[in-house]
Amino acid sequence: MTMDSENRLMHGIAVAVLTEDREQSVVLNTRVESTHMARTVLSHVGFPMGPSDAVLRQVLDQRAEIVLVDIDPQNPQRAIRAIEMIHAAAGDVTIFAVGEMTQPTIIVSAMRAGAREFLDRGASRESMIEAFTRFTASLSRAQRSAGKARVFTFLNAKGGVGATTTAVNTAVALEQSHGRVVLVDFAPIGHAALQLNLRPQFTVIDALQNLHRMDVSLLDGLMTHYRSGLHLLAGAQQPHSVAPTASELARLFDLLVSQYNFVVVDCSGRLDATMQMVCDLSNAVLMVAQTDVVSLWSAGRIQTFLQEGAGRDRLRIVLNRYKKIPGFTEEDVEKATNCKVLWKIPNNFQVVGPAIDKGSPVALQEGHEVGRSYQGLAAELAGATTAADGALSLVYQHDKAEDKKRPAGRLIVSPVRAGQ
Repeated sequence: MTMDSENRLMHGIAVAVLTEDREQSVVLNTRVESTHMARTVLSHVGFPMGPSDAVLRQVLDQRAEIVLVDIDPQNPQRAIRAIEMIHAAAGDVTIFAVGEMTQPTIIVSAMRAGAREFLDRGASRESMIEAFTRFTASLSRAQRSAGKARVFTFLNAKGGVGATTTAVNTAVALEQSHGRVVLVDFAPIGHAALQLNLRPQFTVIDALQNLHRMDVSLLDGLMTHYRSGLHLLAGAQQPHSVAPTASELARLFDLLVSQYNFVVVDCSGRLDATMQMVCDLSNAVLMVAQTDVVSLWSAGRIQTFLQEGAGRDRLRIVLNRYKKIPGFTEEDVEKATNCKVLWKIPNNFQVVGPAIDKGSPVALQEGHEVGRSYQGLAAELAGATTAADGALSLVYQHDKAEDKKRPAGRLIVSPVRAGQ
């Protein structure tokens, strides 16, 4: 992890504030600090006059990640020139322009000069939080596009189809062969710990309630460690009313992706705004279903629900307890759910059932077809290539023995868009 990433985790986003108005400088500094997501590392009244101006050097020396440039609505040109100079001199720094939303010409000029965001001068604390959340999400996107910290979320099409079992075994298989993994249990009541025979002291609720002071050490202290090396951020042990905001979830996931190669999330039967936001933060959303009428009917309804968010672009079906049904094909499943099939896990409850009861994941047991299937799904997720636009390309696990003449399908998973 880079020094900049570590500072961001411990102290928040480093922000520089440039304005020609002293009163506005105080307002912007206060607003930045009030978000608890960022800290002001430089506050300067006046704009750089040229490429060698000392203000530009201070922005770089203070390792500012975001520069807020305040635009005077009566005389915007100096601020626009400042944005151009900062963008040219410090291309890695993100620029937020702050001005009047009623002046579209100035907004366009600021964005053309190099600003990524345009914030209203009278914007609320919540608007600033949303902007910082988008910035954090963009960093997570960049990390994932470089092959790091992919996030895979598992959902139930209906109760009892095996999302938790699939998430646990996929996480174990990823840890065993593909890198450092954390399993995050976002189910309404967490069962992942039971399937790993663990007794967690802390849960995801503790993590969400301590984000204001979270650092790498505290995050590790909240984890429960499994013998294979897998880390578990356990689920709630009883029903709760905690409803994290988009910015809180983005902050938590920003911490997680900085520490692990893969983040596996179990949302199980969750069907709420939290599940929708977690899906928006994921590289792939894997809905576990069976080939029965109720399961496929429910899967179609959940697919419609996720159409409201970014998760719709990355949703795929994993068929659990799969048995061939004469005359019923994967194409029939896809037509019933309006969702592509990615993987099929064979039916073998005689092996899986005792493994769940003993807290010994079948993915670690050699010699069983179902264990090899989990390992294959993990390999497919871990080995997905990154396209030029940062999307992941995953090959469908259709019955290849029968489909050799058919070109392989591709699952295009859009990058994360946290808090949007």
